[in-house]
Amino acid sequence: MADMIDQGRPASGLTRVALGLSVGGLLAAIVAAVGSGSGSFGFKIGLLLLVLGFLGAVIGGVLAVIAYARGRRRGGANGRMTLVALGIALVFGGYVGGQISTAFSVPPIHDVSTDLVDLPRFTTLPVRADNLADIPSGGDAALAAMAPQARWAAIHRKAYGDIQTLHLPLDTALTMKRATALVQQRGWAIAKVDAASGTIEATDTSRFFRFKDDVVIRVRPDVSPAGGAIIDMRSISRVGQSDIGVNAKRIRAFLADMKKG
Repeated sequence: MADMIDQGRPASGLTRVALGLSVGGLLAAIVAAVGSGSGSFGFKIGLLLLVLGFLGAVIGGVLAVIAYARGRRRGGANGRMTLVALGIALVFGGYVGGQISTAFSVPPIHDVSTDLVDLPRFTTLPVRADNLADIPSGGDAALAAMAPQARWAAIHRKAYGDIQTLHLPLDTALTMKRATALVQQRGWAIAKVDAASGTIEATDTSRFFRFKDDVVIRVRPDVSPAGGAIIDMRSISRVGQSDIGVNAKRIRAFLADMKKG
């Protein structure tokens, strides 16, 4: 029976299932975000719920398309429930699908730095114990033969070769002032600003799952003939193996703003 609720007829069973799956998938994602963000359960459970919600919404969207096609074939109009189910599946499923696609397009690392030799160090915010302990080789024998940190550096250089130390034609005091102001503008929670050592430590929290990424910014005088200041930055995710590219994106955006002045 075609879905005709906008003409007073009851929706088809297929449409009701499609709507239930689409709405249920969206609700599962909301529960995942709220529960993980509040600490009610771990991020792995949250991500599992998100994936299940995504699959439910995708199936719901497919069923909605089938219900729509059946209604058209039988000469009837398709009701609002079918369109709602399809709309939720397209918007929610499309967003999560995009995130999954991004995750496969970036390396499975969660620590990004402008300087891989002399890493900017955290002294106030703790670095996770397993930070560079489990770096996958992706089946590459050469990478597998390396120590974890060397493997991380090799993967990092290949994927994020554009992320480099930034030189500014400013003295270190002005560079620190500008960097601190940008951190404040972004709403990151500042843990430390030490003008003497030229370091800033702060935490950026994601909007939905409340994932926390810790950032350290290091400002030093440029001892080369160019003079001025050099600024390095490091961003680390507190949980997970892959960061879906957010740490690299954060550093690129921050340094671009530093360059603008």
